[in-house]
Amino acid sequence: MGDRHHDALSRLWPLYGLTVSDDPLDAPALFGRSAPLVVEIGSGMGDATAAMAAADPDRDYLAVEVHVPGIASLLSHIETRGLRNLRIARGDAIELMTHMLPPDRLAAVHVFFPDPWPKLKHHKRRIIQPSHVALLRSRLLPGTGVLHCATDWEPYAASMLSTLSADPELVNTADGYAPRPAYRAVTHFERRAARQGRDVFDLVFTRRAA
Repeated sequence: MGDRHHDALSRLWPLYGLTVSDDPLDAPALFGRSAPLVVEIGSGMGDATAAMAAADPDRDYLAVEVHVPGIASLLSHIETRGLRNLRIARGDAIELMTHMLPPDRLAAVHVFFPDPWPKLKHHKRRIIQPSHVALLRSRLLPGTGVLHCATDWEPYAASMLSTLSADPELVNTADGYAPRPAYRAVTHFERRAARQGRDVFDLVFTRRAA
């Protein structure tokens, strides 16, 4: 991690960062307002996350990331762009969803280009698996909350589609994979996939009304 990112982490973490814990999240206190909340699981280096938050100022974004260089990079983007609607949590996203967020709370959950864990023995580590999907779905607003996933790993895309479609409380907005919504900024992984000739698969599901 370079000097710029070290500087960003030391200066900006106290302003825009929080650590995943067992304490309920007070989003209005965190953002200084009450607004629809989007959680992004795995923000990478943060360029796409910052672009989406900048283009969507009426909603608040909480990124969840574990890798310190990515956290530092996103903090730099927050400062450079002057983003008041973006914060970052360091830690496990499932722990955050379980302990810090109540049911029926989120406008959307984004899971963009998660680790596909391609080896069969590692599939249990995937973020999109039935028990995790049930948890993520429960945190969405009934009737309007969106679970949006994207991957460039075709076997994982097929697994995601099967898993999401099997949840009776989720509704696919497309007939299979969805076109990339305009709001999803193109990520580093997507650009790399394009260079390598791989397709990108978007899956956009909504939670059924109560």
